[in-house]
Amino acid sequence: MSGRGVIASAQRVVVKVGSSSLTTMPGGLDVDRLRALVDVLGALRAAGRQVVLVSSGAIAAGLAPLSLTGRPRDLATAQAAASVGQLRLVQTYADAFADHGVTVGQVLLTADDLTRRSHYRNAQQTIERLLALGVLPIVNENDTVATEEIRFGDNDRLAALVAHVAVADALLLLSDVDGVYDGDPRTGPAQLVETVHGPDDLAAVTLGSASRNGVGTGGMATKVEAAFIASAAGVPVVVTSTAQAAAALRGEQVGTLFAATGRRPSARQFWLRYASRPRGRLVLDDGAVRAVRERHASLLAAGISAVTGEFLADDPVELVGLDGVVVARGLVAYDARELPALLGRKTADLDPEHRREVVHRDEMVLVGRRARSAG
Repeated sequence: MSGRGVIASAQRVVVKVGSSSLTTMPGGLDVDRLRALVDVLGALRAAGRQVVLVSSGAIAAGLAPLSLTGRPRDLATAQAAASVGQLRLVQTYADAFADHGVTVGQVLLTADDLTRRSHYRNAQQTIERLLALGVLPIVNENDTVATEEIRFGDNDRLAALVAHVAVADALLLLSDVDGVYDGDPRTGPAQLVETVHGPDDLAAVTLGSASRNGVGTGGMATKVEAAFIASAAGVPVVVTSTAQAAAALRGEQVGTLFAATGRRPSARQFWLRYASRPRGRLVLDDGAVRAVRERHASLLAAGISAVTGEFLADDPVELVGLDGVVVARGLVAYDARELPALLGRKTADLDPEHRREVVHRDEMVLVGRRARSAG
């Protein structure tokens, strides 16, 4: 099955809703709009489908109780607003879903929870168990404790990661915009892009980067990025407005469909590509780059020219060519302090305890972006 029918038949759906769809300025949380979304999701549950809800809105929901007139600019006040608002947000959800006979559970995550492999597995197990128990998980970034260094930045990317963690069949990204347009519909004629099969389909499209009402942090650019992450991992995505959520879930021709373009990777491969935080960098010579990129061969010490960063065995690292382009990401088999003495040496010339691969092909995923500095 392909196209919109995949969305209509999806048995496990991740639905992400942004602050702009749940809150207003300066009134904060809009209970009527929240309940309207819950009615849609409650009907989905009544039809026997499973739902994971990724909901923004904690900071915005805390503004009115704290008499704040806008989204805080400093981290401490934003965290205080999240502390107050998250309680109100989830309690409102719990009351609304109770009317549909649905029990909800709160799952608060920071980026650190998904960049650490053991935490990633724990999040996966928790969500799976909640669903098995008939509970609807409500996921949000833990704004109360998240620092700028460990934030997802927006809940769109979090939703794409959760879609894989939850082994979802579809992802729905909701906001106050009907879908992806080839221009800004507020400033002139613009056409809705109905289906996207890959980045080339949006090459000529300029995407906005800010929410209109001042209570959210995302924009269409973050939704498209998240949609590409999920669709490349085998999960079809619809980007549309919250008002069209029910129609989208029925498979109707609303919003923008990002067709699944890749096969669903293993949890380890997905984590390495999208959720891991590299602890260092291995610089490869040209021969090693070709071996890794073209043959997906394991990385041996003979092909490494330099090492940067502080890392331990089994930490994620980036594999970088001499031209500064990241070739792959993988789990390294040695501590950073062990590698300098091994660089450029053939396996047969090494001590027996050092003859294993530096990064095994099964612990590696190919990527393609410019390298960043790795601590």
